[in-house]
Amino acid sequence: MSKTKLYHFSPELLSFHEARWTRTRLILTGIIVGGVALWSLILVNQQYGNVLGLGFIQQNALVNENRVLQNQLLYFTRRLDVIQKKLNLIGDKGNEMRLLADLPKLDEDLRKAGTGGTEERIDFTGSSSVNSLLNNLRTTASQAERELHLQAVSYEEIERRYDQNKVRFSHLPAIKPMDGFYSKHDFGMRLHPILNIFRKHEGIDIINETGTSIFASAEGIVEFTGRQGGYGLALEINHGYSFKTLYGHLSKTFVHEGQHVKRGDLIARSGNTGLSNGPHLHYEVRLNGVAQNPTDYFFDDVRASDFQK
Repeated sequence: MSKTKLYHFSPELLSFHEARWTRTRLILTGIIVGGVALWSLILVNQQYGNVLGLGFIQQNALVNENRVLQNQLLYFTRRLDVIQKKLNLIGDKGNEMRLLADLPKLDEDLRKAGTGGTEERIDFTGSSSVNSLLNNLRTTASQAERELHLQAVSYEEIERRYDQNKVRFSHLPAIKPMDGFYSKHDFGMRLHPILNIFRKHEGIDIINETGTSIFASAEGIVEFTGRQGGYGLALEINHGYSFKTLYGHLSKTFVHEGQHVKRGDLIARSGNTGLSNGPHLHYEVRLNGVAQNPTDYFFDDVRASDFQK
């Protein structure tokens, strides 16, 4: 089959001649014009929101955007992991504070119960890597949220116990009520200096001259003041928390029954009343009605003067 040839008429020569390059030029011109038209169409389409649904550039933009979002998800997952580790450190510190506040530690089983559990896996997208990142992010965030709640409750408990302890410690007979000499071995069975028989001495004797100031060893309510057998002039303070103290052989008292006193308040002066062989203070500490050795409650670095204004 013969090829079709193109000819053009030459007015100068008044004859037809074969057009050898005209077809090629027409094809090239058509390709260039078509390319320019197509590119212009794409640009106009993108400018008006991809009305023709071509979306070549938009697809590339979405790929780049997804890559950025995936990197950001990975970044926040790592940040949450760091936060979780810091929360674990806070939990360890919280346990130290619980021990200082006389509370039991939160054991590992309780902490795991408070922060554990399995999160439901959700299929967010068709990408397994993105799904994994999103689900790990949800799990870590949920664990951090539960850990924060657990620690918040724990710290509230510590604060309450600390306030309770401050009140309880203020009612603990923790100071020597009078300056003077004493022996920690004075408590218990001994030969009575006047009766000359062995009997239990349920307190200690602090020796000093008559008129030496006596101070309340802890906060409490004066429960008794007056003469009491061999104790002579005496007074008794109920400190609550099952503690009571008794002060005997006094020469003078400055408080009355029902009066509230604080640690370090002046309550009496020493004397030689009752069954006594010399000026001194007989001092007792009772816990649940049982006599204790008062020296076990003396803090040598704490004095009554420390509590006086």
